[in-house]
Amino acid sequence: QVQLVESGGGLVQAGGSLRLSCAASGRTLSSYAMGWFRQAPGKEREFVAAISWSGGRTSYADSVKGRFTISRDAAKNTVYLQMNSLKPEDTAEYYCAADRTAGIMVRLQAEAYDYWGQGTQVTVSS
Repeated sequence: QVQLVESGGGLVQAGGSLRLSCAASGRTLSSYAMGWFRQAPGKEREFVAAISWSGGRTSYADSVKGRFTISRDAAKNTVYLQMNSLKPEDTAEYYCAADRTAGIMVRLQAEAYDYWGQGTQVTVSS
């Protein structure tokens, strides 16, 4: 069993930056692909970014490409999402998730992920 805890959310002005962290306990994340998803009020949960177990593959939603960077630190058992040039439309609850069976790939579908954190709120003011 893997427990995931997100942190780093908050209120920021448009154009600003935040770094989200996802710390894992219960098991090492070294063999898991990891993803970040977000859900805004009244909208469905959407894919943001994912990283393979090795860190060698990443994938981003078109809406965040060039602004967000996903990374992982195996020693700290933590995954990060660096968010730059934030826009009001980035406002959402952000969730990290762990995928046990991705292998060397990354997957964009929420249904593929086995473990989820509780979320951290990101609010971008205009």
